[in-house]
Amino acid sequence: MRITVYLTDNRPDPWIEGLKAELPDAEIEAWRPGAPQADHAVVWAPPQQFIDEQPALRGIFNIGAGVDALLKLRIPTSTRIVRLDDAGMSVQMAEYVCHTLIRHFREFDAYEADAREGKWSYRRPKARSDFPVGIMGLGVLGERVAKAVAQFEFPVLGWSRSPKQIEGVRVFSGEAQFDEFLSSTRVLVNLLPLTEATRGILNRETLGKLRPEGYLISIARGAHLVEDDLIPLIDGGQLAGATLDVFQVEPLPADHAFWRHPRIVVTPHGSARTLREESIAQIAGKIRAMEQGLPIAGVVDPVRGY
Repeated sequence: MRITVYLTDNRPDPWIEGLKAELPDAEIEAWRPGAPQADHAVVWAPPQQFIDEQPALRGIFNIGAGVDALLKLRIPTSTRIVRLDDAGMSVQMAEYVCHTLIRHFREFDAYEADAREGKWSYRRPKARSDFPVGIMGLGVLGERVAKAVAQFEFPVLGWSRSPKQIEGVRVFSGEAQFDEFLSSTRVLVNLLPLTEATRGILNRETLGKLRPEGYLISIARGAHLVEDDLIPLIDGGQLAGATLDVFQVEPLPADHAFWRHPRIVVTPHGSARTLREESIAQIAGKIRAMEQGLPIAGVVDPVRGY
């Protein structure tokens, strides 16, 4: 069995060493133009040339949860695209969302500002019932985030393309229930996959349907947000603010207005990082299962986009 590795913006050597430890009988090496045909590939954002030169791949294993970059390529229908199920990312997402939510709810940003000026301040406690948290996207990551938020006794809502049941979460599904989900939500967390149907889904119209003084936590893909719509919504009072981890252009340009807005928090696409050891173990396990003809989780439907 031959495995080829192509990782844009990542050194392939540690991945190759880890995969060799997990799959000692496999031939594993970094891809180069003209390389021999491989059975499987481990990738992040490969070019079309890579796909064109490897038409016999049975499986392409993405080292992240989002596969939108892969779906832009022309990939043979016989090749299965496989994403990571979790590999340590869901707990990081849950940490990020809970930290951001509680910082906003408890007004810790205002306390920090007062402390810098030497002010001993007090703010009246708010009711959690007034801060329903809506999670858009209820896959592995979204479900973990929803359950984590529920532990802090906030009302938790969820919306997904198809119906789901999650204990402690009021779930909405499909276009028919989207507006009801939005109007019931005060803090909106976006964890949707990026598809043509979800591109630009965070816009003036949808964000304007949130409960008064809504708050946005955007941690999926930058293309979900129509960036020009956000600041007018905040300055107009429809939104209380936003925390953004993903952007249309990354790194976020130094002259972008988001850096300077007092009610927008910017983080550098770090809400969840791929954990190499966990990811390698998961990918190797799926390759072994595929070789044995067994079913695996995380196979992407190119039509749905996830």
